[in-house]
Amino acid sequence: MAMADNKPAFVKRDTIVAGKEYARLLGALKERFRRSQIKAAVKVNTSLLEFYWEMGRDISRLHEAAEWGSAFFDCLSLDLKTAFPGQTGFSVTNIKYAKRWYEFYNQSDIIRHQGGDEFEMPIDFGMVPWKHHVCIFTHSKSVEEAMFYIGETIKNGWSRSQLEMEIGNNLYGKAGHAITNFDDQLPAPYSGLAKAILKSPYDFGFIDKKVTTERQLEDELAANITRLLLELGQGFAYVGRQLELKMPGGQSFIPDMIFYHTKLKSYIVCELKVVPFIPDFAGKLNFYVSAVDELMKQPDDNPTIGLLICKSKDDTVVEWSFRGMNRPLGVAEYQLKEFISEKAAKLLPSELELQNIIDTYDETEWQKRLKT
Repeated sequence: MAMADNKPAFVKRDTIVAGKEYARLLGALKERFRRSQIKAAVKVNTSLLEFYWEMGRDISRLHEAAEWGSAFFDCLSLDLKTAFPGQTGFSVTNIKYAKRWYEFYNQSDIIRHQGGDEFEMPIDFGMVPWKHHVCIFTHSKSVEEAMFYIGETIKNGWSRSQLEMEIGNNLYGKAGHAITNFDDQLPAPYSGLAKAILKSPYDFGFIDKKVTTERQLEDELAANITRLLLELGQGFAYVGRQLELKMPGGQSFIPDMIFYHTKLKSYIVCELKVVPFIPDFAGKLNFYVSAVDELMKQPDDNPTIGLLICKSKDDTVVEWSFRGMNRPLGVAEYQLKEFISEKAAKLLPSELELQNIIDTYDETEWQKRLKT
């Protein structure tokens, strides 16, 4: 007797022919379902953002025409919460954010041209959650900067904490400041993607020691490899350091650090210098890139990239040094934590001395200082 469909039963997986066709079908269904989930989430998010955009627009227009005080936002928040009990997003703070959000982008002719005569919300805004938008426009000094972070959030799938970290590290200010020859040595659009992963200066402030030699710098970066990878950016994978290159004639060469970029699908040879850039550095880096292309690069990898990170650079010197080089190279600067010299430290009062000064300071003197 056949078992009814609504009865418990084991599925005999060994009766299924699990070949390439089945694996391909399963993979396609999984990917299609994930895409449908993303589309649904984007649709819901877009509808919510459109509501905030129109609310911000209407409040902005009415608030200019009417003489409403601060009680307006309290009243509106209360009325919306009463009309839609259980719904979030109607706090006074959130309503004010919606108004500021609309007015922030209303200053931009770029956004207005995208939307035509009517100032509409750009389509790609729906790819970014509301809290991300709040973080972006409240920390951006211009619409151009905000649009940069929106684009990077969409491209990299940043969480809000990642976004806040990149804004705190001033990625917008650093992006594009590295000098490269990628336009000449890499095909488009790969050249643009390669330029986008580099920045300058790199913040090596996580190093807690004073660094004076290249070996010290390399040791500290290797010891803090997780922090270094975060600073380099998404996609960098650490291959190793001090990989010795032995030549048939007995010569030996050692590049500082080698990475692989998972999105670019290319090796990145990194050379470190604690001195300003000089033309000789470009030739050595070009040699290392050639060696990695010859010995490590696989047929499906893109061309290897050379990245030299130095104390400082003269852009013209770098550009002239790249002329005649046949490999994609980039030069960026780094920043370290500033340390007070021992001589200067001796001139400063100790922590105990400072505490004694505070404890014994005449209270009336404090009052005099405050009045002035």
